[in-house]
Amino acid sequence: MLKTGLIQQKNCADAEINKSKLAANIALCAEAGAELIVLQELHNSLYFCQTENTVLFDHAEPIPGSSTIFYSDLARKHGVVLVTSLFEKRSAGLYHNTSVVFEKDGSIAGKYRKMHIPDDPAYYEKFYFTPGDLGFVPIETSVGKLGVLICWDQWYPEAARLMALAGAELLIYPTAIGYESSDQEEEKIRQREAWTISQRAHAVANGIPVITVNRTGFEPDPSGHTRGISFWGNSFVAGPQGELLALASESEEVNLIVDIDLKRSESVRRWWPFLRDRRIDAYGELIKRFID
Repeated sequence: MLKTGLIQQKNCADAEINKSKLAANIALCAEAGAELIVLQELHNSLYFCQTENTVLFDHAEPIPGSSTIFYSDLARKHGVVLVTSLFEKRSAGLYHNTSVVFEKDGSIAGKYRKMHIPDDPAYYEKFYFTPGDLGFVPIETSVGKLGVLICWDQWYPEAARLMALAGAELLIYPTAIGYESSDQEEEKIRQREAWTISQRAHAVANGIPVITVNRTGFEPDPSGHTRGISFWGNSFVAGPQGELLALASESEEVNLIVDIDLKRSESVRRWWPFLRDRRIDAYGELIKRFID
């Protein structure tokens, strides 16, 4: 069993407070026996993509940089594999939404740059982030091959499939998603359930577990153009048949500790041989934008 910690928390405008809370929760997860700990998307800050503001590029950091030193020290101190999510400054005018994975000794095991970048009201990520260029490559760690993807990536079955085909033993989604506060209650439920169903379907289709860590709490829109975002929490772990192994609440800050049986994927793939029966000879048109 792989004992895994998911940290779902509310964020404030002070990065040092957010990092201090994370450090305390990482310690608690490690004390509970977690070997793998996963943090939410852009966990150092508020979700700043609600507006387009060039000043906010000042918050981006090189990798390696101050945040990687901070989280490297925590991974080494607690002897855990740690999945983080950072605002990367690659060069002047070139920025990414990047997940950095640390090995138990504090070394960087690998990184993933978010591939699918949304551009919607309150989610103006295309203004800030260049699409990733590292591909869908699992990150090798002492606890297994981690298929790390980020938030908007979670809606795309192609991304999950390519990670699985490359040998990922887990799919991991650091996330920041919530309700626009003016949405009707019925619409909120539809959105949240579609989000959960999509990721559980990735577990089923690929026969591997899925870990999703979302933030919670309300964050106002600094521009006042929308009513802000209420992040819907509901961080969860699904097994290789899509079964829920753990589910957080919508509004509470929580550390989930979950035992994940990585060996079970082999049995599930024998029962449901989806990879065997794929018609790879007939899928060529998937690389087209649309089939006219």
